[in-house]
Amino acid sequence: MRLFIRPIAAALFAIFLTFPVMQARAQDAGDAGQRARMADQLLSDNGFLRRIAIDWLADKGGSKAVPALIRALRFKTAEAPEIVAALEKLTGAKPGDDWKSWMLWLQQHPEIAPHKDYDRFLSAFFSTLDPKFVSLVYSSMPHNIRLEEIVWGGVKKDAIPPLDDPAIILASEADYLTPEELVFGIEINGDARAYPLRIMDWHEMLNDVVGGVPVSLAYCTLCGSGILFETALEGREKPFRFGSSGLLYRSNKLMYDRETNSLWNQFTGKPAAGPLAGSGITLPTRPLVITSWQAWRASHPETKVLALDTGFERDYRPGQPYGDYFASKELIFPAYLDDERLGAKDYVFALRGGAADKAWPLSAFKGGAVINDMAGAVPLTLIGTAESQTVRAYRTDGRVFEKTGNPDEVRSGGETWQVTEKALRGPQGEAFPRLPGHIAYWFAWSGYLGAGGELAEAR
Repeated sequence: MRLFIRPIAAALFAIFLTFPVMQARAQDAGDAGQRARMADQLLSDNGFLRRIAIDWLADKGGSKAVPALIRALRFKTAEAPEIVAALEKLTGAKPGDDWKSWMLWLQQHPEIAPHKDYDRFLSAFFSTLDPKFVSLVYSSMPHNIRLEEIVWGGVKKDAIPPLDDPAIILASEADYLTPEELVFGIEINGDARAYPLRIMDWHEMLNDVVGGVPVSLAYCTLCGSGILFETALEGREKPFRFGSSGLLYRSNKLMYDRETNSLWNQFTGKPAAGPLAGSGITLPTRPLVITSWQAWRASHPETKVLALDTGFERDYRPGQPYGDYFASKELIFPAYLDDERLGAKDYVFALRGGAADKAWPLSAFKGGAVINDMAGAVPLTLIGTAESQTVRAYRTDGRVFEKTGNPDEVRSGGETWQVTEKALRGPQGEAFPRLPGHIAYWFAWSGYLGAGGELAEAR
């Protein structure tokens, strides 16, 4: 009998010793579940229930409740004072009493992680703004960016419609364009195209085939950056086609591909969330240039141009819809600027896809300039004019070039070289290849490429 009782006593004693641990784990699990339920309650239409949730999260939610409270702060203006008080209690910080201030604070504190069901909470939150967002943000979604930093851009999914294989007309038919207005200029395999910024401001995404190459022109007006990506990748049956999600990450548009509904970072050309996150895919970049319609047409007399009749009713007059934003030094959406060597919305030329990521202040090209420089170990020459945001970069052998009175020519060693979209061409048939690059605001380049890149010294 004693032999039988002893194992039972030992088991009971072991349970007694582990009971506090089991109780603590159950308490933790209970708190986690209640934290998720209270976060969901922040989305309630009932103000009384929202205040109960805020009070509970302030007392028991811990740091994991912070992202949900910041999310609620943007729209639950009636409870803004209570939410701010809860955030200050949970964090000990006082960045301000508005959503933007707290988002900037959150961007500086990656150690602040959301509760475990935050992806489901975020999907429910976005679905209140547009039910179609559930195809882009959902529970257990793979991601390589902080979900708590994905914000609504103020429009629904596809409310900024892309231009898919748009109508193209001859330059002689483009009587709606004025000589000095700006266009995106692209030439691939002898096929020259002009896409006016005044039209692209309204659409931001373009899916087309230029010179037989499927491409997407991804234009983030908030970042001041239009980037040309190749979309036909090895191992995939068909090219990617992109749209605008209506969502942002650090004031950069998150585009999405229509095949998988993955969200992509417009600036890096990499999937950020969804089925393709972690796939290792990076869209190759192609050269493009911003220049005046007059200059582009003079250099490319056979160019085609985007037709004004896009199939959409928009006010395509110059300066619409972002004229005020482009003229302002302020950002609309929060994006923390760690490197203040330049102003957040100072323009830079960003070299992409080369041996090193490097940026040059656009002001260095004021009045027209030729800059001979290095990117890592790669010698290159940049030719540009700040006034029209025009910069082209070429990989060279280290020889020095200088400008002439003709923007389509440079000189080196007494010889004249031709500036073309594909290469810098010498009198003896030499050719230095064009490198991909684009204009962007400093905050975007610094935020996405600055840590591994280089800013050219002032000249």
